[in-house]
Amino acid sequence: MDKKALQGVVVLDLTKVLAGPYCGSILADFGADVIKIEPQKGEDGRYYGPYLNGESLYFGNLNRGKRDITLNLKSEEGKEIFKKLVMKADMVIENFRPGVMDRLGLGYEDLKKINPRIIYGAISGFGKGSPYEKLGGYDIISQAMGGQMSVTGQENDPPTRSGNAIGDVLGGMNLALGLLVALQARNVTGEGQYVDVALVDSVAASLEQAWQRYFVSGKLPIRHGNYYDAIAPYDSYMASDGYLVIGCGNQALFEVFCRELLHREDLITDPRFLDVPLRVKNNKEFKVIVEEWLSDKTVDEAVDMLRAARIPSGPIWDLKQLSESEHAKARGMFVEVEHPVAGTMKLNASPIKLSDTPAKVRTAPPVLGADNEVILKDLGYSEEEIAELKEKKVI
Repeated sequence: MDKKALQGVVVLDLTKVLAGPYCGSILADFGADVIKIEPQKGEDGRYYGPYLNGESLYFGNLNRGKRDITLNLKSEEGKEIFKKLVMKADMVIENFRPGVMDRLGLGYEDLKKINPRIIYGAISGFGKGSPYEKLGGYDIISQAMGGQMSVTGQENDPPTRSGNAIGDVLGGMNLALGLLVALQARNVTGEGQYVDVALVDSVAASLEQAWQRYFVSGKLPIRHGNYYDAIAPYDSYMASDGYLVIGCGNQALFEVFCRELLHREDLITDPRFLDVPLRVKNNKEFKVIVEEWLSDKTVDEAVDMLRAARIPSGPIWDLKQLSESEHAKARGMFVEVEHPVAGTMKLNASPIKLSDTPAKVRTAPPVLGADNEVILKDLGYSEEEIAELKEKKVI
């Protein structure tokens, strides 16, 4: 029997593009019945590439395992259908600007009158109560205003965006966490609550020790490539055929590295490298020494030597190398599903592994409006009424 951690949890997913849909996909992977609610034209993510037989894989990867209904929430009939869904739901998630759902008469205060147990999750650029709450909040805005870009990039280069939409991903993860905490809280209180997540807050919270360094010293962190302010050697290094990373997180590892691999026991007592703060301060000088050692070694040769000495290290893989690796296969990082239009899709699997109620990509992402009739019939609508709703462009 397929055991589901979120069996019986019904989620109404009004979100679009990335952060909200990412959250919904986490819940769906663990067995929640996530009902995607879209306008008749579909949400914006359906129009982002890449495409497979005309179907967006951008949308597909973020909306796997969900059911789908189209609904015009500006119409009275559409609002009525939504309210009927809310009466049967556990969660509503949306990523409109704060106030949009309130103006429709479908905000948290409205919905909890219908269902006091409803958990309402809202994700936006700046969150409720911010002086910027009415502004749009795409990922790049969150990385810019959340501090991420100020500390990312090579020294003396311009501020750099992370190579992925890390603000959206962090926001989606935080919303999923908040919803699950609220679900447990409902077991205590018997009532739902409002969960408010901002992308900017999510990025800022991820900067961890950069804040403490700034608060203590008053000095702003600088961009310095791949090395770390807290530990050294902890950086990327160039070998003869590519790049690898090495992380010596404590004094013992540093001494093993110097003694057994660099064959430079003198470095252990070198005044520049005596302790972690000094090694961080003089990281560039130590990096020259390491790259001299690596100059006649391939990445694979160097990593094998480092791992044999129990020094944490690894190659810098591209997507091809990772996706074809034994690690990816062993961990089930990617799955294939069959889509009625696109055919075989390869999607991300959940990175969260539970021993008893594992995550699973159960179905392909839905075609727009795929479940209109089934969902409406479950609410008591007849075929004639459904046909009328289509005619009136409510669904």
